[in-house]
Amino acid sequence: MRHLISYFLFATAMAVAPLRAVALTYQKADSLKVVALLAKAQRLPAGENLTLFFANQLKSLPYVGKTLEVNPKEELAVNLRELDCTTLVENVVALVLTTRQGSTRFADFCANLQNIRYRAGRLNGYASRNHYFSEWIESNSAQGFVREITGKKDDSRGAYYPFVDAQTLACTYMSQHPESYPMLRDDAEALRLIKDNERRISGKQVHYVPRRLLGRSRKELSAISDGDILAIVTKKEGLDVSHLGFAVWGRDGKLHLLNASQIHKKVVLEPMTLEDYMKKHPNQLGVRVIRVMN
Repeated sequence: MRHLISYFLFATAMAVAPLRAVALTYQKADSLKVVALLAKAQRLPAGENLTLFFANQLKSLPYVGKTLEVNPKEELAVNLRELDCTTLVENVVALVLTTRQGSTRFADFCANLQNIRYRAGRLNGYASRNHYFSEWIESNSAQGFVREITGKKDDSRGAYYPFVDAQTLACTYMSQHPESYPMLRDDAEALRLIKDNERRISGKQVHYVPRRLLGRSRKELSAISDGDILAIVTKKEGLDVSHLGFAVWGRDGKLHLLNASQIHKKVVLEPMTLEDYMKKHPNQLGVRVIRVMN
C-alpha cells in the first residue's frame, strides 16, 4: 500500500525533526505492529535495554531479502513482516529512538526510519540511501543516533585493544555490479551518484575486533555490550560489511549474534558462539561495533 505522509504530520511529532512530504510504502499490519511495540515499550521498567527488547520482539520473523526494492522509484518502505539483516537493524533503531522521544505514533517512527536510512535523513532518490554500512555509520553518527566504539588506546596489548585490526575501505561493489540492483540497471544518473558516494567513503581506515579475539571472555571484550550493533567486516572485493546483527552475551559467557539469518530463514539468536559462526564464513574478518545512543 502506497501513502504520502506530509510535512505537517511529521512536524507535530515530539522531538522529531520536521520532514518534507515523503512517499511511503507499507501495509496496515506494519503500522499496527509499530504502534503496539511502542506502546509495550512505554510500560517497561526504567533502565531496560531497549535495543535488545525490540530485537527480541522481532525474533522468528521470516528472513526475506530486498524488501526495500518494491517500487520503481525510491520510497520509504516500511515492512515489519519480513526482514533482512539491514532492515532488522534499522527498524530496531527507529523503534528505540521513537520510544526515547516518548512517542507511540507510527508517523514519528517513520520520521526516524527515514533519518536512519538516508544520508543526513534526506530521501532524494535511490542513491541517497545509505547502501554501504560505512555510509550508514557515518550518517547516523553525525545525527547523534549512534557512535562507533573503537576501544581505548593500550599499546601494551595492541593499540585500541580489542580493535587491533584495520580495514581500508574500498567500496566499489555496487558500481561494478549494477545488474544486481534493479534501480541501477537503467538509470545512468543514479549509477553516477553511487560512484560518487563510493569514492567519498573509500580510502578511509576503520578499526575492528578481529575474528581471532571474538572467543575471549566478556571481561576481555568489555568494549562490546549487549545490544551493540555488530557489523561483520568482509574481505569480499568491493564491500566493507557483509552482515549485521546485535551482540548478545550468552549464559555460556560468550558472544552471540542476534540476526536476520539467511541460513535459518528467520530472525534468530544464533545458538553457536559468534566465534564459531564466523569460522564457518571464511570471508568474515571481524566486527565493527556500533552503539545506539541513549
